[in-house]
Amino acid sequence: MDILILAVVIALVAVGAISGLVVSSRKKKQLPPTPPSTPTITAPPAEPQVGEDAVETAEEPRRTIEEVVLPEATAPVEAPVAEPEAPAAPAIEVPEPTAGRLVRLRARLARSQNSLGKGLLTLLSREHLDEDTWEEIEETLLIADVGVVPTQELVGRLRERVKVLGTRTPADLRTLLKEELLTLIGTDFDRTVKTESGEDTPGVIMVVGVNGTGKTTTTGKLARVLVADGRSVVLGAADTFRAAAADQLQTWGERVGARTVRGPEGGDPASIAYDAVKEGIAEGADVVLIDTAGRLHTKTGLMDELGKVKRVVEKHGPLDEILLVLDATTGQNGLTQARVFAEVVDITGIVLTKLDGTAKGGIVVAVQRELGVPVKLVGLGEGPDDLAPFEPEAFVDALIGD
Repeated sequence: MDILILAVVIALVAVGAISGLVVSSRKKKQLPPTPPSTPTITAPPAEPQVGEDAVETAEEPRRTIEEVVLPEATAPVEAPVAEPEAPAAPAIEVPEPTAGRLVRLRARLARSQNSLGKGLLTLLSREHLDEDTWEEIEETLLIADVGVVPTQELVGRLRERVKVLGTRTPADLRTLLKEELLTLIGTDFDRTVKTESGEDTPGVIMVVGVNGTGKTTTTGKLARVLVADGRSVVLGAADTFRAAAADQLQTWGERVGARTVRGPEGGDPASIAYDAVKEGIAEGADVVLIDTAGRLHTKTGLMDELGKVKRVVEKHGPLDEILLVLDATTGQNGLTQARVFAEVVDITGIVLTKLDGTAKGGIVVAVQRELGVPVKLVGLGEGPDDLAPFEPEAFVDALIGD
């Protein structure tokens, strides 16, 4: 009996041991593998080697290769980004003095007017001055655009004086012709370009004329004339209808240090002219030059616009000069233009351009007779300083030579 009980106990102990082993085995399968005795370090080393990847953590952000390679103490400092250089301001030119410009340009004028002066001297030097010769003299003057009435007056005086003179030496004829041409051109006109308003405001000059006469170029050259005479100038680019007119005028101004007031292409010319005078007053400038639109003189709209510009500018004060630019090569067509412009604005002076490119110097006489105002400036070339104050004596000397 005792033996039986002992066997049962041994059997139960054996079964319990086997069950424990099974449970223990199952638990071992469910548990994660035991970590190794030496844990792996996941944080990046203090000084990682080239090519190693740093592990990003919240405490230490990823470092660049440059930071890894170079110690912190010798880390390169980024060079500042160089800003692009501003374009250099154009060099300010010193215009040629205006005193004696026409004398210096005399040779150029003499070449173009040779057929007028020398032709008259040749005809007057003939031994017998018959009717045919006098008709040739008249024709020479008419071809030179002197005009019918001035030509008749000049020929009449020449005939009378030659008859009284009797003997006609070359020197006598030259003196005679010079005196009569000076009388025809007029030496009593005030040919000064008015640049003083008489008030505490700048002198205001408005430049008018059709496109193609050199109006904008003349305005720029006139700025040079005024700067050469010691005046400070503000330019008003009121020719908003012609593409690039404002750019052209601004370029002229920058050459001599004159500021240009301009607006958008196709903008209101009167508004720009008004602003130019306003700026001239604010800056204390001596003169404000206003370039105006110059479409064909047959366009009524243009004439109305010029009248508006004049009225708006006069809100600041009276206009001191209104200069009409005429192309000397256009002859009688230039006189037609002069009449139309004179009906709209009060022309005070005339600028004859391209006088060096034509033998029609008589237009000086004709346009003065037509408008009753003097030629004040003449253009004698393409150079920036080829605009000269008109001097009757120098002009006649160039016509007939020495």
